[in-house]
Amino acid sequence: MYGPHGARRWSGSLTGKHVDSWVIADEFWQRVEPLIPQPVRSPDKQYARKPGAGRPPKPARLVFEAIVYVLRTGCQWKALPRERFGSASAIHRRFLQWEQAGFFQALWRAGLAECDQMAGIAWQWQSADGSMMKALLAQKTAGSNPADRGGKRRQASAAAGERSWRPVVAHRERGQCP
Repeated sequence: MYGPHGARRWSGSLTGKHVDSWVIADEFWQRVEPLIPQPVRSPDKQYARKPGAGRPPKPARLVFEAIVYVLRTGCQWKALPRERFGSASAIHRRFLQWEQAGFFQALWRAGLAECDQMAGIAWQWQSADGSMMKALLAQKTAGSNPADRGGKRRQASAAAGERSWRPVVAHRERGQCP
């Protein structure tokens, strides 16, 4: 099922409720909220307003929901629904502040620790699989230059070094007048 703005909606089969996939549940927010960095005023900077003056900051939960919305829908920051989240540039500014403060790394670590407690992560034994080799069928058609993929071609209108049109005037040297 798809909600407004083309985002996918989750449908709870037992309850019959529809929940947008970017809406943060209260239970999850209780685990995320302690990790949110608190804004700190730089002592080196001269501020025009006293602490607490000016427009109040957006609620952290709303900012987090907006970030999850961008991640879930793949939309650009400027495409955030203004009626739901407000100014996209303010949301993006807080995202950058949180990233610099290490919030997302702390959230990742907390999630890993919780997953390790619930199901257990086999930290002693991990494996990765993969291979790197040329595609066997592509070797015959690939040229030496990556731009030549698909084999050598000749222009339909003219051979290499030839013009596909005839000049109006016969060949003359640069210094000659017509």
